[in-house]
Amino acid sequence: MDLKKIQSAVRRHKIDGWLFYDFHNRDQLAYRILGLDSTKMTTRRWFYFIPAKGEPKKLVHSVEKYKLDSLPGKSEVYLPWEQQHALLKKMLGTKKKIAMQYSPKNNIPYVSVVDAGTVELIKSFGHKIVTSADLVTEFEAYIDEKGYKLHLEAGKLVDKIRNEAFQLIKKSVNNNLDTTEYDVQQFIMKRFAEGGLVTADAPIVGTNEHPANPHFEPTLKNARKFKKGDTVLIDLWAKKNVPGGVYYDITWVGFIGGDPPAKYIKIFNVVKSARDAAIIFVKEKFAKKQTCFGWEVDDVCRNVIVKASYGKYFVHRTGHSIGAEVHGNGANIDNLETKDERRLMPGACFSIEPGIYLEGKMAVRSEINMFIKHNGEAVVTGEVQNEIVLL
Repeated sequence: MDLKKIQSAVRRHKIDGWLFYDFHNRDQLAYRILGLDSTKMTTRRWFYFIPAKGEPKKLVHSVEKYKLDSLPGKSEVYLPWEQQHALLKKMLGTKKKIAMQYSPKNNIPYVSVVDAGTVELIKSFGHKIVTSADLVTEFEAYIDEKGYKLHLEAGKLVDKIRNEAFQLIKKSVNNNLDTTEYDVQQFIMKRFAEGGLVTADAPIVGTNEHPANPHFEPTLKNARKFKKGDTVLIDLWAKKNVPGGVYYDITWVGFIGGDPPAKYIKIFNVVKSARDAAIIFVKEKFAKKQTCFGWEVDDVCRNVIVKASYGKYFVHRTGHSIGAEVHGNGANIDNLETKDERRLMPGACFSIEPGIYLEGKMAVRSEINMFIKHNGEAVVTGEVQNEIVLL
């Protein structure tokens, strides 16, 4: 834990302090930000208050009074609940604006970890509770130069493997082989392992109406063979199998044959235009040094698809935070499933992935990754699909 950096951020956000609280290892964000071991037994409630200035304070139960010994600050120990309330009130002192892992109206469920009762308790002492969402983003989703380099290295490998997968499909059809969606998925997994990449889940490989289910999973039972006239979608994500590895996550589409259906070309162009509108918006915001929120980017992207009369077929958020997990804990590009009011900040990595899903027919999704460099420049980190891959 970098206490000076945390306190500097708390002051910059005009907050009087950041209160961390946990019970039964529920707040994994707190453990990572504070550098605590979440695998250790936690059967009693603990509180850790970092004021904007001064020494942090701890409140721990007598059964687990050594729980926060690795952190700076003086400890108070409680046993009965009445003592806990009294010591907590004393620890927080006079009325303050305090950040907690809370989100008004649960707009950002990723950081809405503290239970309503605990929020009520802190409020009963006269304090104002504000969301720690931007603070969490700054400390939990920040990617340093090493992480950015690892993301780019993963990207080069994943882009290469994606191209190999499409070529495998083309070869299979041209040679009348019985290659299936599942076979290509497993080929990608094999190439990941050979390239020193790991992934939490296997990639999506689907033809025609299969990827109209955005999270379609090919299996031995449901996989079909590739044939001429098929539309194809491949969504793959992986990171380097090294400490600090950062995911790279993309989706490309193709067509087996030389003359894709007009409808497929149309929805591809709409999706591509929506993706590009989002990219331009983010780049311009940061070039002008303006604040950029996740929900704003979603609106810009989604409006392109809505104006093309496909709004109801874009059934998910525009993008998600990316980090050591493929779905990270930073700002998402979302004003559909949630209203993500978090700011995109230097060190943030995220996807832009609009899609149009025509149930029972076909689907197009185009996914790229963006990174906000530490100098404030917004960039796309890998290859960008501008034409349907013809196989």
